[in-house]
Amino acid sequence: MFYSFARVVVRILVFLINGNAHYENKEQLPKGAYILVGPHRTWFDPIYFALAASPMKFSFMAKEELFKNPIIRFILVHANVFPVNRAHPGPSAIKRPVKILRQGKLSLIMFPSGTRHSKELKGGALIIAKMSGVPLVPTVYQGPLSFKQLFSRKRITVRFGEPIYVGSKAKTDKAGIAKIDDQMQAAFNQLDQEINPDFKYNPTQKKD
Repeated sequence: MFYSFARVVVRILVFLINGNAHYENKEQLPKGAYILVGPHRTWFDPIYFALAASPMKFSFMAKEELFKNPIIRFILVHANVFPVNRAHPGPSAIKRPVKILRQGKLSLIMFPSGTRHSKELKGGALIIAKMSGVPLVPTVYQGPLSFKQLFSRKRITVRFGEPIYVGSKAKTDKAGIAKIDDQMQAAFNQLDQEINPDFKYNPTQKKD
């Protein structure tokens, strides 16, 4: 209930602030639960990912420091956000999203690079996909990178790619992780080119 209400409120707010969002290739989205994976380019790209893939509802990972404030913790918990210790993730960082995905009611939004300034992909998405039996859906965001820039009403595009089906026999060793990482990165590059052939992401760009 809270998630559905919050999504309506957020959709109205982002329309009033920007009003120029475009969601492409929604037909690629699987019918059941899945993991949206994408390069993390701004703090609000998960919001646009979730809006773009509606009516599917999502769970999210967030650093545990955000849960220290009781008011913020209440909002996060009711918005299907769960804490992760980035320095020492532990087994729960895998077990919890796997449990959520297996239930089939929520999908997961995940940024394999971990931070907005890293291009290095990690193996967590592969392991979670394999254990839960759900596909990875490559997704990219192109648009403003700061809250201030949103008010320029510059076009925002979220585009979905073809699902990557991991399979229960997928290897999770270094070679297996590298294989899936290469597939994801190739998909991100392709989606970026399909949106705008001249697109270049500059993580050092000033985000005021």
